[in-house]
Amino acid sequence: MTRIHLGISTCPNDTFAFHGILTKQVPLRGLDIHIELLDVETLNQRLFVGDFDVAKASFHAALLLANELKVLPVGSALGFGVGPLLLAAKTGTHPRDPVEMSHRSRPAWVLCPGKYTTATLLYKLFHPGEGQLQQTVFSDIMPALKTAVADFGVCIHEGRFTWRDQNLFLVEDLGESWEAKTSTPLPLGGIVARHRLESECIETVKTIIKDSIIYALEHRDDTLETMRQYAQELTDDVMFKHVDLYVNDWTVDLGDQGRAALVVLRRHAVSLGMLPGSACPLRVF
Repeated sequence: MTRIHLGISTCPNDTFAFHGILTKQVPLRGLDIHIELLDVETLNQRLFVGDFDVAKASFHAALLLANELKVLPVGSALGFGVGPLLLAAKTGTHPRDPVEMSHRSRPAWVLCPGKYTTATLLYKLFHPGEGQLQQTVFSDIMPALKTAVADFGVCIHEGRFTWRDQNLFLVEDLGESWEAKTSTPLPLGGIVARHRLESECIETVKTIIKDSIIYALEHRDDTLETMRQYAQELTDDVMFKHVDLYVNDWTVDLGDQGRAALVVLRRHAVSLGMLPGSACPLRVF
């Protein structure tokens, strides 16, 4: 059997979509799939050091690794209304404003969920040079805002649904800013495969993932235990809100519009100097 080292995130959209594989409810078609579940930025970093045959990656990271990876047309988190939120600890503030601390002025402290996340790319696109950025695990951002350890945070995943409960303040929906600027769906992350895998193997992986997504959509309630296992602090309602937002038609098949959105994201990454113009374009398998 061909062994595939697969990395996915612990977020409900991934554990929902990959439930059929995790529980062996879909045939693995002769592959021995070994799965690790990690924070998305950890997945990004592990891809940079050569780990994983197939993995979920931020599209920002995928652009930087385009000479090593192909994007699969299944499993993506992409759409309208899916973007990260720029949140603040105080109402009426903005990252470009100086903040008083210890009787001196300093740049606003902005937490981002990882150097290679698409969220960080978006913040830099719409707020170039604003604030002092620090990268941290996404789940630590809202607690840091609540305790005033940080001034602003770029929040992803379930933060879209829970920020009001944390008494935080919305500065900007970065997804809405992207949509207004580009008129395209926002490509957050997708499944990538190493060039070293044979095309036949990648095709088989693609089929298995698609089977798993369709199984989850057709057996929605069956996925709950899998999602609960990896998102223990989230309610069932929040988990399904997460799924309903991030698992959509583009997750089943990226399609022409999804592919076009990746081209637009690359163009903006080049314009920010976060990707050289000579870099290999991102290819969809």
